[in-house]
Amino acid sequence: MHFDNVSLLITHYNRSQSLNRLLQSFKELGLTFSEIVVSDDCSRAEHLIAIQKLTDYYSFRLVVSSVNKGLGHNINKGQAVITTPYTLYIQEDFIPTAAFPERLSQAFGMMENDPSIDLMRFYAYIPYPYLKPENEFGFSEMHLPFLGYRYKKIYQYSDHPHLRKSVFAEKFGKYPEGISGDKTEYQMCLSFLQNKGKGFFYNDFKGLFVQANSADEPSTMTRSDWRNSSNWLIKATRNIYRQLKYNYEIYLG
Repeated sequence: MHFDNVSLLITHYNRSQSLNRLLQSFKELGLTFSEIVVSDDCSRAEHLIAIQKLTDYYSFRLVVSSVNKGLGHNINKGQAVITTPYTLYIQEDFIPTAAFPERLSQAFGMMENDPSIDLMRFYAYIPYPYLKPENEFGFSEMHLPFLGYRYKKIYQYSDHPHLRKSVFAEKFGKYPEGISGDKTEYQMCLSFLQNKGKGFFYNDFKGLFVQANSADEPSTMTRSDWRNSSNWLIKATRNIYRQLKYNYEIYLG
């Protein structure tokens, strides 16, 4: 299955084995794109050497950086060289399942038929809390009720695998640079809501991708201890704080 108007953008950092696995998965599924862009955030030499060896086999364009500048910069410089109307964005530690090609085709068709759609989401850790009834393909439109109490409402946008318009930055701005990956994602979440983005969420979101991190190539994302705490008081305080913070930034920010 070939997508002539879609570019595959993969962000990479020090996980060349995972990148190879992702590219091989697309090859095995018979999925091809107008172009593949791998944006690297100044990986170590051994990973860059490994990636260079992959370029001929998988025919992708490698965009490198001489300095590690974080996720925001890595996405921005990769997106800057995309030439097609749509971008399929995936980080290197994901693996598409056999169900993905058909759903990608359906998501692409929806965006072609409705130019107001900015984003089609394929994966998440938890479901988005406010969804309109799903369509025949299993996608539901995300919406935000006024003062919705579920604080996960912020994540209409996510850095997880999604299909978006390549002119995404014209409406929502470029990804903020020089901050942590979590903060980068959070700022884009805010921009998506504040600029009234329109997006759909695939209901069976665990069925299209597997996120795999090995001992040899673990996740490069780190989070502070208080965010991961299971203490009930810390969790309750965190949830109240988030609710107030999100309401303020969405409606008054």
